[in-house]
Amino acid sequence: MIRKVINERLESILREEGFEYQFNVEIPDENFGDYSTNIALIGSKHFKKPPREVAKLFVDKLSKEPIFSEVTIAGPGFINFRISKDFYLSILSEMIKKEKAYWKIQKNNKKIQLEYGSANPTGPFTVGHGRQIVIGDVLGNVLEFLGYDVTKEMYINDAGRQIRLLGRSLWVRYNELFGKEYELPEDGYRGDYLIDFAKKLKDEIGDKYVEKWDDEVEKFFMKYSVENILKTMDDTLSMLDCGFDSKVKESFVIEKGYVDIVLNKFKEKNMIYEKDGAVWLKVSKVIDENDKVLIRSDGTYTYFLTDIAYHYYKFTRGYDRVYDIFGSDHHGHIPRMIAAMKLLDIDESFVHFILHQFVTLKRNDEIVKMSTRAGNFITLDELIKEVGKDATRYFFAMNDVNTHLIFDLELAKSKSNDNPVYYVQYAYARINSIFEKAKEKDIDFKILENIELLENEHEMSIIKMMDEFIYSLYQVEEKLSPHYLTNYIFSLSEKFHSYYSKYKILDEENKSLSNARMNLIFALKNVFEISFELLGINAPEKM
Repeated sequence: MIRKVINERLESILREEGFEYQFNVEIPDENFGDYSTNIALIGSKHFKKPPREVAKLFVDKLSKEPIFSEVTIAGPGFINFRISKDFYLSILSEMIKKEKAYWKIQKNNKKIQLEYGSANPTGPFTVGHGRQIVIGDVLGNVLEFLGYDVTKEMYINDAGRQIRLLGRSLWVRYNELFGKEYELPEDGYRGDYLIDFAKKLKDEIGDKYVEKWDDEVEKFFMKYSVENILKTMDDTLSMLDCGFDSKVKESFVIEKGYVDIVLNKFKEKNMIYEKDGAVWLKVSKVIDENDKVLIRSDGTYTYFLTDIAYHYYKFTRGYDRVYDIFGSDHHGHIPRMIAAMKLLDIDESFVHFILHQFVTLKRNDEIVKMSTRAGNFITLDELIKEVGKDATRYFFAMNDVNTHLIFDLELAKSKSNDNPVYYVQYAYARINSIFEKAKEKDIDFKILENIELLENEHEMSIIKMMDEFIYSLYQVEEKLSPHYLTNYIFSLSEKFHSYYSKYKILDEENKSLSNARMNLIFALKNVFEISFELLGINAPEKM
């Protein structure tokens, strides 16, 4: 990797001079060079010299390196580098020889868990869930590509008050099919999906539970509701091509005793007490917040308690880091969870939180209004059916997780270069068409031959950008947002489309140059394929 080589050269000079400090190597405006560093500006206080004098010391040594065609000082002391053509071609040669393995990072011993898509199984996935699921899936793909041992996990809240409300709501809908009218619970669920479940249940059991309600009936309707909603969720996940390595139910965490374990640990530290018939955790001893209820006065567990137990269960499984991904409305949950982890003697580096902003759907410049409680909302599977899996995944991934996403339905469906997913897939289809046309023109593709004929700046720029691919993935890892990958592949597509328009790639009168350019395109094809695989979108050979 070019950036890595530059860093190594700079660090070597620092060691020779007896210094060690942090600096950056960046890509400047192309008018200044291929790469730039602030090492002299940062080093001024260490060398006790003006930045430009420090820069001159580095330039004098680096100018002799064959990797560089030019090393210059700019402004107050920035050092700019232009990479030699020979070094660019040596990089391209490695890309072609190793193919996709050129960018693959070796496995490390770090175990990471990503929890996302977690929700009460009280209804179909919404578009908000969809953004979270895609963010988690792509982050997991990238981290695994970067060498981590990744577990993608979904937590299912199947043991709380919301599930009882769901069961009762289904029972009401079931009775309606037999002409029996009951009021839906005040906080019950009104979506049409429950009517569909009720019809299915009527076909299966007839009038067995009409006007009958007791603890056993409640358990039956709770279980039936959850099972059917989980089935619809699995169907949606399959449509979105998002799979989980594991799914953990809240009921499992309770049954396996993890709630009792954390309660006992809190008791040992004298961090819980009873008030008004409820059991409270002394959160105020750790953070500037009021104490929180763990067990309600009716004996039921709060979500906070079972989530603490679930995270303790994560800790026992030997992960180095775990990431919770959820909507920004959960921001208040973070400090109390951090406090709970401290009380369990779990290091604060263990749990990390990724908050994503919400999604607004837009159709023909108008916002699509939705109300989840009233049951009037577009489900995730409806979105996928309308715009397709690829557009759904790409659009959910292409904005910074910290920004609100306006999902333009008409743009997502359009077959034009204005649609970003169409634009990047069209670049890949064009690459494939080059190799098909080469066969028609009787131009043989010979691996690694003639690449010395590549010489224009556009070609060197494409090589540089392909080499930078891994750094876009490091940005995804550092910032925990997949939009760095979509930004990268979109920019690479722009560069390729421009190159395709400006230069004749296949020339029957100059087959040697054609082969050289096909080698460049061959490497480019691999970058697209890796990117599409990480994003979970198709790599179409034709469009």
